[in-house]
Amino acid sequence: MKQSNMIKVFIFLLTVVMVISTSAATTNMVIITDPTGQDPNGAAAGSMSYAANMFQSTFLYSQTNHFAVLSGGEGSAIPRLEAVTGAISKLEDNATPAEAANTANSYSGIRVMCGGPTVGAAVGGYFDAYVITVADDGTISINHSTSGVAVLPAGVKGAIIHLRNTEGNPLYGTADTVRLQTAENIGKMIRDGYPATYIIGQAFDEVATDAGENHGGGAINLVSGISTGDMFTPAELNETGFVMNDPYMKVNSETGWSVNYPAAENYQTDPDTGASLKIVYAYQALENAITVTSNSTAVSVYGSDELGITETTQEIVVASVKKDGYDADEIAKDINAGIKSGLLVGVNYVEPKDINVKENTKAVGVYFKPLSDSRTSPSWDLPISSSVLNMFGNIQTAIGLILVILVLFRSTLIKSFLKK
Repeated sequence: MKQSNMIKVFIFLLTVVMVISTSAATTNMVIITDPTGQDPNGAAAGSMSYAANMFQSTFLYSQTNHFAVLSGGEGSAIPRLEAVTGAISKLEDNATPAEAANTANSYSGIRVMCGGPTVGAAVGGYFDAYVITVADDGTISINHSTSGVAVLPAGVKGAIIHLRNTEGNPLYGTADTVRLQTAENIGKMIRDGYPATYIIGQAFDEVATDAGENHGGGAINLVSGISTGDMFTPAELNETGFVMNDPYMKVNSETGWSVNYPAAENYQTDPDTGASLKIVYAYQALENAITVTSNSTAVSVYGSDELGITETTQEIVVASVKKDGYDADEIAKDINAGIKSGLLVGVNYVEPKDINVKENTKAVGVYFKPLSDSRTSPSWDLPISSSVLNMFGNIQTAIGLILVILVLFRSTLIKSFLKK
């Protein structure tokens, strides 16, 4: 990465730190079940904590290079951001995870964990972690490490899990026991052939339930580039995120209709079909969000925070893929039809180059450009200039104001006219 870009990243993150209270993840995980990078669900990473503002501690930085950087520790926020940006810079320059994670050792109390499907993983700085490796014959090895750099080598199935308790957590003091138990269970699931995206969901549930470090955070599919985004982060700054072992939504398993909590408390059946609804817990929703399946399309939306844009775009893209396959031209046409009809508001028309299609991982990225001047829909494609329409609009507004004045003061005006 160019130095100028790294400076911009650091300034942005520093600005975030200045306006909100800081947070440090107490749970970091990187899990690799397919070190060849061929399985679309073969590598995952994630963070959570009992603390607030967990979105500061999980960084998905490169969908192109397929690595993640996770942060934490008890050091202050600015050194942590320096360590994170330093690790990112090294990974962009093709450093190993060990070299990148070692950046944290230059700062007091800071932790950096990073990794990717084909390069392995590492944790450095201030940590208390287990490195799990699973041999081809099913042998599970679990090694404890607390200093320097701990490494999961490239080409090896395994994981790294860090866990400490947050001050104030009602389950404070459980981290040592739960860290080992979770490491053992991760190793067994890798041995038994479960994909990384499933394992990380199960591990989140175990840590949340048994160690109380239960607020998202979130997770990342390192192969397919899918993240949970802001699914579990707090709606307001300086608040805790969603509790990962709490009910997250209710869903109709047959039709896919769903409703999130707390609104889900008001629904016992699907209002359209009357079918019973299944409770989906947050750790299960996490797994579903980052797992690529044969009949699912993962849709990521960028460039707009307008209400409803993401959900509506996802529905349009899924329908388009079912109809025409992973065709950027057809997807763009269908999205533009939604914009033209008013189904999507606040964004400009897209072109095929704005649609990033990854058919092998069944993922589609849509990049919108927000409209300026508070417009809700793009300009009409008319044979006359928009400035002419604006002029007519201003004239009509002036006439309208005159009519209002005439209506409001008609009696006064009539009397004045009669006197003359």
